Amino acid sequence: MKTIVKRFLAWLMGYKPLRDVLVGVLSREGWVSGVRTSPLASETSVHRPNLSGYCQGDGVDLGFGGDPINETAVRIDLPSPYSSGVFPTQLAGDATRLHWFADDALDYVFSSHLLEDFEDTAFVLREWLRVLKAGGFLVIGCPDEVRYRNYCAIMGHPRNEHHVHTDFSLSQVRRLLEEIGGTTLVYENDAVGAYSWELVARKNG
Repeated sequence: MKTIVKRFLAWLMGYKPLRDVLVGVLSREGWVSGVRTSPLASETSVHRPNLSGYCQGDGVDLGFGGDPINETAVRIDLPSPYSSGVFPTQLAGDATRLHWFADDALDYVFSSHLLEDFEDTAFVLREWLRVLKAGGFLVIGCPDEVRYRNYCAIMGHPRNEHHVHTDFSLSQVRRLLEEIGGTTLVYENDAVGAYSWELVARKNG
Protein backbone atom coordinates (compact mmCIF):
# COMPACT_ATOMS: atom_id res chain seq x y z
CA MET A 1 0.00 0.00 0.00
CA LYS A 2 2.82 2.42 0.87
CA THR A 3 4.42 1.76 -2.52
CA ILE A 4 1.18 2.59 -4.33
CA VAL A 5 0.81 5.84 -2.37
CA LYS A 6 4.43 6.82 -3.08
CA ARG A 7 3.96 6.18 -6.81
CA PHE A 8 0.76 8.20 -6.86
CA LEU A 9 2.43 11.14 -5.10
CA ALA A 10 5.40 10.95 -7.45
CA TRP A 11 3.02 11.05 -10.43
CA LEU A 12 1.07 13.90 -8.86
CA MET A 13 4.18 16.01 -8.23
CA GLY A 14 5.40 15.29 -11.76
CA TYR A 15 2.33 16.97 -13.29
CA LYS A 16 3.08 20.70 -13.07
CA PRO A 17 -0.46 22.16 -12.85
CA LEU A 18 -1.37 19.80 -10.00
CA ARG A 19 2.04 20.26 -8.35
CA ASP A 20 1.65 24.05 -8.34
CA VAL A 21 -1.76 23.80 -6.69
CA LEU A 22 -0.50 21.31 -4.11
CA VAL A 23 2.55 23.43 -3.30
CA GLY A 24 0.36 26.48 -2.80
CA VAL A 25 -1.94 24.64 -0.42
CA LEU A 26 0.94 23.08 1.53
CA SER A 27 2.69 26.45 1.78
CA ARG A 28 -0.40 28.12 3.21
CA GLU A 29 -0.80 25.29 5.70
CA GLY A 30 2.85 25.55 6.82
CA TRP A 31 4.05 22.22 5.45
CA VAL A 32 6.38 23.51 2.75
CA SER A 33 7.49 26.79 4.23
CA GLY A 34 6.09 26.91 7.71
CA VAL A 35 7.39 26.30 11.19
CA ARG A 36 10.66 24.52 11.85
CA THR A 37 8.90 21.35 13.04
CA SER A 38 7.14 20.79 9.71
CA PRO A 39 8.17 17.67 7.76
CA LEU A 40 9.71 19.79 5.00
CA ALA A 41 11.10 22.55 7.21
CA SER A 42 14.28 24.32 6.15
CA GLU A 43 16.65 26.87 7.61
CA THR A 44 14.66 29.48 5.68
CA SER A 45 11.56 28.61 7.70
CA VAL A 46 13.36 29.81 10.84
CA HIS A 47 14.11 33.20 9.26
CA ARG A 48 10.86 33.76 7.33
CA PRO A 49 8.92 35.41 10.20
CA ASN A 50 11.54 38.15 10.65
CA LEU A 51 12.91 38.57 7.13
CA SER A 52 10.10 38.03 4.61
CA GLY A 53 8.90 41.61 4.99
CA TYR A 54 12.14 42.88 3.45
CA CYS A 55 11.70 40.61 0.42
CA GLN A 56 9.17 42.57 -1.63
CA GLY A 57 9.27 43.34 -5.34
CA ASP A 58 11.80 41.81 -7.71
CA GLY A 59 14.38 39.68 -5.95
CA VAL A 60 16.26 36.43 -5.68
CA ASP A 61 16.66 33.63 -3.16
CA LEU A 62 20.21 32.31 -3.41
CA GLY A 63 20.77 28.68 -2.49
CA PHE A 64 17.08 28.32 -1.66
CA GLY A 65 17.24 24.54 -1.20
CA GLY A 66 13.69 23.85 -2.33
CA ASP A 67 12.01 26.28 0.10
CA PRO A 68 12.17 29.90 -1.12
CA ILE A 69 11.58 32.91 1.12
CA ASN A 70 8.41 33.58 -0.91
CA GLU A 71 6.70 32.29 -4.02
CA THR A 72 7.81 35.18 -6.29
CA ALA A 73 11.56 35.16 -5.59
CA VAL A 74 13.73 33.97 -8.46
CA ARG A 75 15.04 30.64 -7.17
CA ILE A 76 18.78 30.12 -7.69
CA ASP A 77 20.73 27.06 -6.62
CA LEU A 78 23.31 24.55 -7.78
CA PRO A 79 22.38 22.27 -10.69
CA SER A 80 21.98 19.44 -8.15
CA PRO A 81 20.99 21.21 -4.93
CA TYR A 82 20.31 19.84 -1.50
CA SER A 83 16.55 20.16 -1.33
CA SER A 84 14.33 20.42 1.73
CA GLY A 85 11.21 21.50 -0.16
CA VAL A 86 9.39 20.95 -3.43
CA PHE A 87 9.95 24.19 -5.35
CA PRO A 88 12.24 23.58 -8.36
CA THR A 89 15.32 25.61 -9.23
CA GLN A 90 14.75 28.31 -11.84
CA LEU A 91 18.35 29.42 -12.43
CA ALA A 92 21.15 26.90 -11.86
CA GLY A 93 24.59 28.27 -11.23
CA ASP A 94 27.08 29.91 -8.91
CA ALA A 95 25.75 32.39 -6.34
CA THR A 96 29.13 34.17 -6.32
CA ARG A 97 28.60 35.42 -9.88
CA LEU A 98 25.08 36.64 -10.60
CA HIS A 99 25.72 37.06 -14.32
CA TRP A 100 22.00 36.89 -15.10
CA PHE A 101 21.45 40.35 -13.60
CA ALA A 102 22.65 43.82 -14.50
CA ASP A 103 23.89 46.31 -11.93
CA ASP A 104 21.15 47.91 -9.80
CA ALA A 105 18.47 45.48 -11.01
CA LEU A 106 16.83 43.97 -7.91
CA ASP A 107 14.79 45.09 -4.92
CA TYR A 108 16.26 42.42 -2.66
CA VAL A 109 18.79 39.63 -2.44
CA PHE A 110 17.90 36.97 0.11
CA SER A 111 20.10 34.12 1.24
CA SER A 112 19.73 31.63 4.07
CA HIS A 113 22.70 29.60 5.31
CA LEU A 114 24.86 30.02 2.22
CA LEU A 115 27.31 32.88 2.78
CA GLU A 116 29.32 30.78 5.25
CA ASP A 117 30.19 28.35 2.44
CA PHE A 118 32.43 30.83 0.57
CA GLU A 119 36.08 31.48 1.32
CA ASP A 120 36.09 35.13 0.18
CA THR A 121 33.07 36.53 2.00
CA ALA A 122 33.79 40.14 0.99
CA PHE A 123 33.91 39.23 -2.71
CA VAL A 124 30.52 37.52 -2.49
CA LEU A 125 28.94 40.42 -0.58
CA ARG A 126 30.14 42.89 -3.23
CA GLU A 127 28.59 40.77 -5.97
CA TRP A 128 25.27 40.53 -4.14
CA LEU A 129 25.27 44.28 -3.53
CA ARG A 130 26.10 44.95 -7.19
CA VAL A 131 22.73 43.69 -8.40
CA LEU A 132 20.72 45.65 -5.82
CA LYS A 133 18.96 48.89 -6.65
CA ALA A 134 19.55 51.91 -4.47
CA GLY A 135 17.20 51.35 -1.55
CA GLY A 136 17.19 47.60 -2.10
CA PHE A 137 17.76 45.14 0.74
CA LEU A 138 20.48 42.60 1.33
CA VAL A 139 18.72 40.03 3.53
CA ILE A 140 20.84 37.33 5.16
CA GLY A 141 20.32 34.50 7.64
CA CYS A 142 23.37 32.44 8.64
CA PRO A 143 24.71 30.22 11.39
CA ASP A 144 27.04 31.46 14.05
CA GLU A 145 29.71 28.84 13.46
CA VAL A 146 30.83 28.47 17.07
CA ARG A 147 27.27 28.02 18.32
CA TYR A 148 26.47 25.77 15.36
CA ARG A 149 29.37 23.43 16.09
CA ASN A 150 28.51 23.31 19.78
CA TYR A 151 24.90 22.51 18.88
CA CYS A 152 25.96 19.68 16.56
CA ALA A 153 28.23 18.24 19.25
CA ILE A 154 25.51 18.35 21.89
CA MET A 155 22.82 16.91 19.61
CA GLY A 156 25.09 14.36 17.96
CA HIS A 157 24.41 15.75 14.50
CA PRO A 158 27.03 15.71 11.74
CA ARG A 159 28.34 19.16 10.83
CA ASN A 160 27.89 20.68 7.40
CA GLU A 161 31.36 20.33 5.93
CA HIS A 162 30.73 23.12 3.42
CA HIS A 163 31.18 25.73 6.18
CA VAL A 164 34.67 27.07 5.49
CA HIS A 165 35.13 29.47 8.43
CA THR A 166 35.59 28.31 12.01
CA ASP A 167 34.54 31.67 13.46
CA PHE A 168 31.82 32.87 11.05
CA SER A 169 29.53 35.32 12.86
CA LEU A 170 27.19 38.29 12.59
CA SER A 171 29.86 40.68 13.84
CA GLN A 172 32.26 39.44 11.16
CA VAL A 173 29.80 40.06 8.33
CA ARG A 174 28.73 43.41 9.77
CA ARG A 175 32.37 44.51 9.86
CA LEU A 176 32.89 43.43 6.24
CA LEU A 177 29.87 45.45 5.12
CA GLU A 178 31.21 48.48 6.94
CA GLU A 179 34.55 48.07 5.14
CA ILE A 180 32.87 47.63 1.75
CA GLY A 181 30.67 50.68 2.35
CA GLY A 182 27.56 51.83 0.53
CA THR A 183 24.99 50.24 2.85
CA THR A 184 23.05 51.10 5.98
CA LEU A 185 22.29 48.42 8.55
CA VAL A 186 18.54 48.37 9.20
CA TYR A 187 18.08 45.16 11.20
CA GLU A 188 20.16 42.57 13.01
CA ASN A 189 19.41 39.72 15.37
CA ASP A 190 22.16 37.55 16.82
CA ALA A 191 19.88 35.02 18.52
CA VAL A 192 17.64 33.20 16.04
CA GLY A 193 16.75 29.59 16.70
CA ALA A 194 19.43 27.38 18.19
CA TYR A 195 22.46 28.89 16.42
CA SER A 196 21.53 31.41 13.74
CA TRP A 197 21.65 35.17 13.19
CA GLU A 198 20.02 37.63 10.79
CA LEU A 199 21.10 40.84 9.11
CA VAL A 200 19.41 43.29 6.73
CA ALA A 201 21.33 46.10 5.04
CA ARG A 202 19.86 48.73 2.69
CA LYS A 203 21.92 49.82 -0.31
CA ASN A 204 22.49 53.54 -0.23
CA GLY A 205 21.47 55.76 -3.13
